[in-house]
Amino acid sequence: MNLILCGMMGCGKTTVGREIARRIGAFCYDTDDLIVEKYGRIADIFARFGEGRFREIETETVKGLSQKDGLVIATGGGLVLKEENVELLKANGKIVYLRAKKETLLSRLQGDGERPLLQSKESLSDRLAQLLEVRAPIYERIADYTVDVDGKTPYEIAAEIVALAQEK
Repeated sequence: MNLILCGMMGCGKTTVGREIARRIGAFCYDTDDLIVEKYGRIADIFARFGEGRFREIETETVKGLSQKDGLVIATGGGLVLKEENVELLKANGKIVYLRAKKETLLSRLQGDGERPLLQSKESLSDRLAQLLEVRAPIYERIADYTVDVDGKTPYEIAAEIVALAQEK
């Protein structure tokens, strides 16, 4: 069984995923990192081919990872918005939603120029509010577990998730 982390950009999926993997002796894969290794910068993929093609590449990546077992998988923020991806991940895994308040995300993402979905004419605060409005209910619906990350270190969050995963 795999342990899959989902949530908004900036919630700590990659950092927490690596810490969970270290604690349980597993491999951690970040879907965005795998895509960058194979295709180049995500911003360039968006610019050249559009978000639709990027989402197709995410699904290709998930298909490969979901065939493996015992992994920690940190997903891109929008990956689980596609039902096919959720089904693939849930077939052999449990999904953990790392829930963060807008203020937490805002402080972590301030000045980040690499995320295509944050490049807009609106303020970062307004853009995050829009994304949260759409995504948060989906994250809540698909999650097997929800962990609040505000005010916690990655080590505390990882310990909480490992404990949750061992309970079930």
